[in-house]
Amino acid sequence: MKLFRHGNPGQEKPGVVDSSGQLRDLSGVIADINGAAINDETLKKIAALDLASLPLVPEGTRFGPCVSNVGKFICIGLNYADHAAESGVAVPSEPVVFMKATSAITGPNDNVIKPRNSTKLDWEVELGFVIGKHASYVELDEAMDYIAGYCVINDVSERNFQLERPGGQWDKGKGCDSFGPLGPYLVTRDEVKNPLDLYLWLKVNGKTFQNGSTDQMVFSPQFLVHYLSQFMSLQPGDVISTGTPPGVGLGQKPPVYLNAGDVIELGIEGMGTQKQVVVNA
Repeated sequence: MKLFRHGNPGQEKPGVVDSSGQLRDLSGVIADINGAAINDETLKKIAALDLASLPLVPEGTRFGPCVSNVGKFICIGLNYADHAAESGVAVPSEPVVFMKATSAITGPNDNVIKPRNSTKLDWEVELGFVIGKHASYVELDEAMDYIAGYCVINDVSERNFQLERPGGQWDKGKGCDSFGPLGPYLVTRDEVKNPLDLYLWLKVNGKTFQNGSTDQMVFSPQFLVHYLSQFMSLQPGDVISTGTPPGVGLGQKPPVYLNAGDVIELGIEGMGTQKQVVVNA
């Protein structure tokens, strides 16, 4: 299934895509798409519905973030061998883990806000996944059972804040408001036969910069659930972003960065697309 959230910011309602691609409202069935609603039991209940009998979502309605009330927004850095190469660093022997502020989360087509004093605003198309049940010390062969579904994420980054400001903390360049567009859809794991065989792409002002495949991932979603659960419990609704393929602005020669008025378009095979306009803070 493809689940989504629709409506104005802070007033989003749950929705589902029916077999003909129509957007249907789920608010008469569940309250929201959140940690409480993406367990296996509730997902089976939704799948059993006659989706064609549900109300249609009005055309042109805004897509909100595909999951609400996210507790943790965990990101993995340098998780594509070819992206590590363009960044001039070795492929990590263990996952590079950092957090994005949950206040960075926005809808897939909302504006990206260029922060004050930003000089190196960058893009990163990424495959994200959402945890469906409490995970702690998960065995590798059981890890896929903890993934509720997958989504498109733009891991927007400010490279000056991330890499050049004193203190050495990636989080400063990763957690600004609007730096975490999620969605449009949460695609349940049964629809994603192989998360390591997905095409993903990103364009800026119509020019393709990222054009890759998840088969270049160093650490798979399955391994990441296992690995992260050794250090912290993962809760239903937590979001994990799995890294980006090559083609980011930082890797261009010379580097290319975003400015107000630029248009970012991105997507992942079978998971929908995003489109953002950059605006000044």
